[in-house]
Amino acid sequence: MKKLHAIIAFFVLLSITSCSYYNFTGTGKIDAKTFQVNYFQNNAALIEPGIERTFTLKLQEILQNQTNLNLTNNNGDLVYEGEITEYRITPMTATANQLAAQNRLTITVNVRFTNKKKPDDDFEKRFSFYHDFPANDQLVGSRLTTALDEIFERITQDIFNASLAKW
Repeated sequence: MKKLHAIIAFFVLLSITSCSYYNFTGTGKIDAKTFQVNYFQNNAALIEPGIERTFTLKLQEILQNQTNLNLTNNNGDLVYEGEITEYRITPMTATANQLAAQNRLTITVNVRFTNKKKPDDDFEKRFSFYHDFPANDQLVGSRLTTALDEIFERITQDIFNASLAKW
């Protein structure tokens, strides 16, 4: 019976101490206390008004939800900045009449990440994702909102993984 208690105590102790190295978001230990997300300008050739603000807010939101870091406007330990470099709609599939049957919205964001505590983690990368939609539909209103939510969710998660989870 004492061996069983010792084994249970060992695993409980192991699980408690291991949480200091790993958490449920996969980030491990973060030395930083604050982060800042500078406004991402929309430098794409095709401009969709307001997506730069939406993207900036989505990136702030994912960092706040998946870490215990505090958002700051300046002098953050972690700094995210960059620009939206591409907003493109392209035909993906064609019908027998040589017309587009499906279109694809692709958004690309260039991100510069600076970690003031660990400069070796700094990077500049492009992140991109897409949303397919029927060619007969206009990409406006709720369809545009759905597309942007899907694209920005994936891009912000990829940014989070690259900067903090090291995936």
